[in-house]
Amino acid sequence: MPVTSLIFGALVGLSLGLTGGGGAIFAVPLLVYGLGLSAKDAVATSLSAVGAISIVGFLSHWHRGNVELRTGLLFAVAGMVGAPIGTWIAGLLSQTLLLLLFAVLMAVVAVRLWQKAGLVQSELRSAVDGQDCIASGPSCERDPSGILIMSSCCAVLLIVVGVITGILSGLFGVGGGFIIVPALVLFSGMSIHRAVGTSLMVIVLISASGVASQILAGRIVSGEVTLLFVAGGVVGLFAGQAIGRKLSGPSLQKTFAVAILLVAAFVIVRNIFG
Repeated sequence: MPVTSLIFGALVGLSLGLTGGGGAIFAVPLLVYGLGLSAKDAVATSLSAVGAISIVGFLSHWHRGNVELRTGLLFAVAGMVGAPIGTWIAGLLSQTLLLLLFAVLMAVVAVRLWQKAGLVQSELRSAVDGQDCIASGPSCERDPSGILIMSSCCAVLLIVVGVITGILSGLFGVGGGFIIVPALVLFSGMSIHRAVGTSLMVIVLISASGVASQILAGRIVSGEVTLLFVAGGVVGLFAGQAIGRKLSGPSLQKTFAVAILLVAAFVIVRNIFG
């Protein structure tokens, strides 16, 4: 089990390094189907491991200037409010239903991310000119130097999406990266590489809130598995970051989408036919 946990952790870290999210998408199925944890205990352990790995990734991106602190903090605070709500909802669901809902969410995000992978920022902004605050596509604008203009409309949008991300984090044991990265790209007009770094900061804070709510709800966090996941995850994280720097933004988004869809299909097949 120690070697298996290290390998699984490396896969999670590789995903985080490449995409700034998706680590928990792999972590929960690996913990459930690979290490035999219950779905609800896997949620708590996943949040602990992914949050710890993300700290290393965040600091690395911050050092390179790939983190928007103001945008990320607003998103994270909203997410920290939503995480306990998600934990409460998860307690009302069966393990099978929880995993099936998780898989459906992954499939929806994968399709959405693939569809938007080829769009440049100007196309995204022009697609929603004149729409209301809560609409499909970005409602935030940037000045000529690329700094986000934090209008009331933009702040409301980021807070709403942040709360939803937090709920999903507490519900499914995800740091929320697979929601955060596309949300930052689609709603705030952020580049994919900067969204990756900002996402890692948000994951750290939302995961901390999620772990606290999981422990209060009586979930078990496996200390041994968490430590092994983190050890393998840090190695995978730096490998993913090195690979990610050689890929274009659209390539990263499409790679992320395919990975999410494959895991979703696996979870659905296991729960329906397994």
